[in-house]
Amino acid sequence: MKRLHDDVLMCRFPRLAPPVLFGSPLQAEPSPMKTTWYCPVDLSTVVEEQDDGVVYTVVVKQHHGAPGSLTSVVSRSQCLKAGTEEKLVLHLLHSFSMGDSSFITIFLSTYRSFTSTGRVLDILTDRLENPPGNSERSHMRQSFNKAVCSVFSNWLSEYPEDFKCLEEPSHLLRLVPLLPKDSLSAVDLRARLLQIAEELSEKALLPDAHKDRTAFTCPPPDASKFEATNILGFPAAIIAEQLTRIETELFVRLVPYHCLGSLWSQRDKKGREGVCWSVRATIRQFNKLANAVLASCLWPTNLRSQQRARLLEKWISVAEECRARKNFSSLYAIVSALQSNPIHRLRKTWQDTDREAVRRYEELSEIFSDKDNYSQSRELLKEEGTSKFANLDNRLNSKLLNRSHAQGTVPYMGIFLTDLTMLDTAVKDRLDNGYINFDKRRREFEVLAQIRLLQSSCKNCVFTADGAFVRWYQSVPTLTEEESYRLSNEIEAPGEPSPRGLPPTVIITQCPDLSTSRTSLTGDSDSLFDFPSPVNNLLSKLTKHMRSPSVSCLDVDTSTSTTESSPATLTPSTPAKSHRRSISCGNNPPNNIQGSGPDMRIIRIRMDLQDGNLYRSILVTSNDKTPTVISSALEKHSQDPKQTSRYELIQLLPEGKELVIPATGNVFYAMSSSSVDFLLRRKDGNTPLGSQPIETSATFPRIKAKGRRLVRTLF
Repeated sequence: MKRLHDDVLMCRFPRLAPPVLFGSPLQAEPSPMKTTWYCPVDLSTVVEEQDDGVVYTVVVKQHHGAPGSLTSVVSRSQCLKAGTEEKLVLHLLHSFSMGDSSFITIFLSTYRSFTSTGRVLDILTDRLENPPGNSERSHMRQSFNKAVCSVFSNWLSEYPEDFKCLEEPSHLLRLVPLLPKDSLSAVDLRARLLQIAEELSEKALLPDAHKDRTAFTCPPPDASKFEATNILGFPAAIIAEQLTRIETELFVRLVPYHCLGSLWSQRDKKGREGVCWSVRATIRQFNKLANAVLASCLWPTNLRSQQRARLLEKWISVAEECRARKNFSSLYAIVSALQSNPIHRLRKTWQDTDREAVRRYEELSEIFSDKDNYSQSRELLKEEGTSKFANLDNRLNSKLLNRSHAQGTVPYMGIFLTDLTMLDTAVKDRLDNGYINFDKRRREFEVLAQIRLLQSSCKNCVFTADGAFVRWYQSVPTLTEEESYRLSNEIEAPGEPSPRGLPPTVIITQCPDLSTSRTSLTGDSDSLFDFPSPVNNLLSKLTKHMRSPSVSCLDVDTSTSTTESSPATLTPSTPAKSHRRSISCGNNPPNNIQGSGPDMRIIRIRMDLQDGNLYRSILVTSNDKTPTVISSALEKHSQDPKQTSRYELIQLLPEGKELVIPATGNVFYAMSSSSVDFLLRRKDGNTPLGSQPIETSATFPRIKAKGRRLVRTLF
């Protein structure tokens, strides 16, 4: 019996057995501590169980008592993996008791991607009409009532707008009488829902009285009152503080689920103009700041290059102060504006800029480098996302930075939007049996949770508005793409060589002439923080195959015309090349291109238009023929890809030589390794100046289409 008892102990807590050599056990050295070591045994079991209309992931764990004890406890938890719409909604009432404690939070954050608020309320109301238990005082009924109150209390606290945006109060009027009445929390819940129902009723009867009084059209800035050089009179720390105040207020009000790929990628469709309003607000601020940098540096065309260099130095100092305040959104807006073609091409101005300021600018630009999938910016967010202050060197720490209170972190939202869009593309919404894939919503919630974590770091930040700066900032006129480029040409005539050795070390891309100049930027990336999760593993697969997508616009605000804030004197007299304040891949040598391999290469293609500096990056594989590459290039330049037959592809070689790629040849094998620069030229010799783009929506739908093609090859 003693022997049997030892065998049981060894099975549950196996000791490290002495080594065996040719069947003879060797004597193990005695431990000086006389400690018995036990090998950990993972007794967890993970299986899938399918019930009527639902699939669970079941985790069974066996927890041991103290070493030497024969007692153990078995725990079982069921996490919903997939199910029908009705089963997912009803699981809200049973998830906590089944061990799926995070389900309610995840569901309320993501359900809008597969159902509506009205439908969820109807399903829950039907269930409340037939509650479990034989009587009101039964244990089953009390547990059920507690779950109901918990679900609706969390819903009202986190997303009250879901109820207030209902078109009519009928859903709530049917629900409220069925809610529990046995606790103070239940009584309060009923009162809050009744109040919302009354507001909805008044709104339906008197719609004009309940219009959003805050929704008004701001008068366009008066261009005659704009003084670009007045920005030099504000200390860089004050400017950065005011920009951080604006960005923080917008970021705190951002609704995380507005970033979901299924919602964001559909924002430009007819009838969905009002969706994702909180994300659009942050993007408008990003574009407004980038426009302010452009306007202040380009507007006074009669300035000497030395005077204009002082403006560049001022904005570099402001960017540095934004970095100290962990305001990555404003930092990226300033850097991207300075990297834009109208400012980048000002050779004389950059030559007169202080060398130390240029060096600091290069360091700031590196934060948003696409090297190793934007690893530096991600690492900074990982380190400083919830830290009290920015992790800066002594030189920046000596700046006039108010450290009396914590500094919140304002991220660049393009990273999250791209992550969620790619995740929406990569993972199916439904399983083969038609069940809604809730595992996808769990992955999406990992990204949304990161946004909410950063928002919590900003809620306690306190700022004071500076009236003088606010008035200057509001007076900045909006420049269209043609206007900013024409002003740049007036400052320095086109055709002059770019400054050698000066920043930015990026290639400026081209975008269509959209109905407004408010464009923005984003990067293709995996999830924001380096947390071990299915999201990171999945997105890393995608990004390995998308190493050099050009940075694309996030959103285009078409609610206002370009003429309302643009002075008449800036109307271009001749058609000008449109361009975008965005960056593409770096100017790397052919054999050191990020993402290139033995069977692929990144090339840069420009069209034979007015400006030879406007490039697009194209990934060419060993299977790509000339028509395919030309079609991709036309699409990236926002031209009609159906016009492929009218263009020829030419490689630009050193010493001004050109290599015409055969019309049906394999571009990968036909090209020379001495250059990655290509030219797209019309065969008839006519330059399509002023050609209209075929697409006026933002770029994320194209990202989604590209991701879908990749998914078919990866999964």
